Amino acid sequence: MPKLPQRPTELHIFDTSLRDGAQQEGLRLSVNDKLRIAGYLDELGVTFIEGGWPGANPADTEFFSRAAKELELRRSKLVAFGATRKAGVRASEDALTRALVDAGTDYVCIVAKSHDEHVTRALRTTLEENLEMVRDTVQFLISEGKHVFVDCEHFFDGYRANPDYAIQVVRTAHEAGAEVVVLCDTNGGMLPSWIGEIVEAAAATGANLGIHAHNDTSCAVANSLAAVEAGVMHVQGTFNGYGERTGNADLSALIPNLQLKYGWDVLPAEQLGELTRIAHAIALVAHQPLLNRQPYVGGAAFAHKAGLHASAIKVDENLYQHIDPSLVGNDMRMLISDMAGRANIQIKGEQLGFDLTDRELAARITDVVKAREAEGYSYEAADASFELLLRDELGVLELPFEVDSWRVLTEERNGHGLSEATVKVKANGDRRMVVSEGNGPVNALDGALREAVAAVYPVVEGFELTDYRVRILDEGHGTDAVVRTLIDTSYEGRTWTTVGVGTDVVEASWEALRDAMVYGLLHS
Repeated sequence: MPKLPQRPTELHIFDTSLRDGAQQEGLRLSVNDKLRIAGYLDELGVTFIEGGWPGANPADTEFFSRAAKELELRRSKLVAFGATRKAGVRASEDALTRALVDAGTDYVCIVAKSHDEHVTRALRTTLEENLEMVRDTVQFLISEGKHVFVDCEHFFDGYRANPDYAIQVVRTAHEAGAEVVVLCDTNGGMLPSWIGEIVEAAAATGANLGIHAHNDTSCAVANSLAAVEAGVMHVQGTFNGYGERTGNADLSALIPNLQLKYGWDVLPAEQLGELTRIAHAIALVAHQPLLNRQPYVGGAAFAHKAGLHASAIKVDENLYQHIDPSLVGNDMRMLISDMAGRANIQIKGEQLGFDLTDRELAARITDVVKAREAEGYSYEAADASFELLLRDELGVLELPFEVDSWRVLTEERNGHGLSEATVKVKANGDRRMVVSEGNGPVNALDGALREAVAAVYPVVEGFELTDYRVRILDEGHGTDAVVRTLIDTSYEGRTWTTVGVGTDVVEASWEALRDAMVYGLLHS
């Protein structure tokens, strides 16, 4: 067993999603979005939430004003972010430093230059003046009753270029009264094996140290852990790894690594069990789809496809899982595909509530799945269609309606395309024919089927088609290729996926639409 690092007496989890994370390309957070995300972070229980830069950004100034009135934080503390004062101006006279005081938070975090070239070329001041800017700003903010953290920007690159000066910035911040001095890998170029020696050199100043890592080498989490093992007690990151360029250290991976791998008490167990839900909730607010393969919280984090894995999981779920998924609020998923074996089918059937312990029955269904996959179906992403297939093979599929026929016509009128669909169905003993127009053939078919079924089952009016994906399976055949469609349908917070395959996109889409309606009715 490897020797695990000892937990520091005081450990900070510092979230900067609302400030550094919001610098990600394509991510735009309104003040309302930031308030909602802050609420989720407090619910989880991170130590600090960095809200933004008051004074420099009007939206951030508004955020702190509203947060004082609207946010009732129970577990977390809000932090205002800023910078050292300008060169040649006293901190007490600097407008942005004053804005930090006016933000009304007990904690502030200021960024300071620690790379000599950035001081002389970016700030255009002397190395001595930069140290005085750090000292004066920290002391002024403390005199105003603030707890102060200092982010040493470009610290690791600065240390490699001029170690004496980089350490001098850390020492100056510490001696001025900063409670934590954070070592920043601003360009994200460090590797884990390079971190420890540099952190240890900074620790010789006696300062409480933190780590702020970017992910440009895909090592932000690993670099943060290396810094922790070298002695830092304050870890900065963003949820879901949001951030500039390739992002920041992902707290949804860092937190469980610290708690489940090191065995440290970071969050109460019940709060850690909310990790997946909160990661997804933040992704929804940020309008950033959460990566399916994201460690710990992604939909595929504990998904199994190979038959060999499934056979072992039948013996013990943890034989192919590094943790129990429920510890972070996630679930084990069994994927059904042409790679699946009998064990996959048996486990998936059990998860859906069907007894497939009969080996011959499970083997037969496995053969059916593989044959269907060879035709182009994909059940690993279409659990709803797999359940319908399973019910059909078991002889327990009770269709809520039957389709006698369907057709769709598309024509151009006055320069605009218009589709008209006719659907004939039998439901609850009644036969109905509905004609519906739509914006394209799939929309027309959806409208006609929905109207025909709604006469007997009004609940279908609440079914919402939320995603629609088309893929050509044999591209070499051109317009004669086989097409697969996947349709996501939602109702009252639940989403299910159905698959259709055909020689044209309308045929494939109709199958997926019909199955979506059937599945939704069976479960509503």
